[in-house]
Amino acid sequence: MSKRPLAPWLLILPSFALALFIVSYPFFNIVWQSIHEVSRFGQVRDFSGFANFATIFSDPVFMATLWRTLAWTVCVVGGTVLVAVPASLILVQDFYGRGLARTITMLPWSISLTMTAIIWRWAFNDEFGLINLGLQQLGIISQPLHWLADPALAFPVEVMIGILVSVPFTVTIFLGGLSSVPTDIYEAARMEGANAWQQFRKLTLPLLRPFINIAIVLNVIYVFNSFPIIWVMTQGGPDNGTHILVTYLYELAFRLGRPGEAAAVSLVMLLMLLAFTGIYMRMQGGEHAEQ
Repeated sequence: MSKRPLAPWLLILPSFALALFIVSYPFFNIVWQSIHEVSRFGQVRDFSGFANFATIFSDPVFMATLWRTLAWTVCVVGGTVLVAVPASLILVQDFYGRGLARTITMLPWSISLTMTAIIWRWAFNDEFGLINLGLQQLGIISQPLHWLADPALAFPVEVMIGILVSVPFTVTIFLGGLSSVPTDIYEAARMEGANAWQQFRKLTLPLLRPFINIAIVLNVIYVFNSFPIIWVMTQGGPDNGTHILVTYLYELAFRLGRPGEAAAVSLVMLLMLLAFTGIYMRMQGGEHAEQ
């Protein structure tokens, strides 16, 4: 029985150790802070057990933020998939100007989220914003709306922008999946008399499902932790009405000076993402087993 050479393992050991340190040190530091009293300047004091967790779960702002984060994630990810599927089906077709259409679709991806949020904040300004001006000229509204001053308007606007900036990445995934689908099966389906809807439901959607699964998992992780859109546009306001967990965490740590509670919030977020990933992968494994 031949022995495996140790040289490859010795070569990757330094990089592996560095990567492990980079990943593990912040995690253990957050865990340590979450079970201690921490000053606003980051000085760790007495052991407090689960007092930080009890404090955040008794805070009505945190609980409202928790449910709003779930709504934000579901709406943005669901809306992104619903928009990206037909967009990718169109962009995979061979038509004049397809390259330009794909470029326009990908443009929001080339701009940083912070700059995108700043542009949209200007557009939704109640005094000189283009949105109010355009709606007034079309006769849809008679006076400017205070889009970002009312949580009932501001949060749906931020969800819309979240969908807009997530579509390019998702379309890229779907285009890769659609490009790998052989065209012969569609020709055979047409010869059998299948219409466009039947082809989509029986052929395209099942073949695209693995790519949809990848897009959902990646987008949930990306959207759940998305900070710039909400923070730049409303900073969680007005009256904490647009906070999601990541902006609430930032406010706790750097505005209110409560890093111990912020560390507890970050661990709650990590557990939520791990739970979602585990449940989703288990569901997908069950579907494959049934097939």
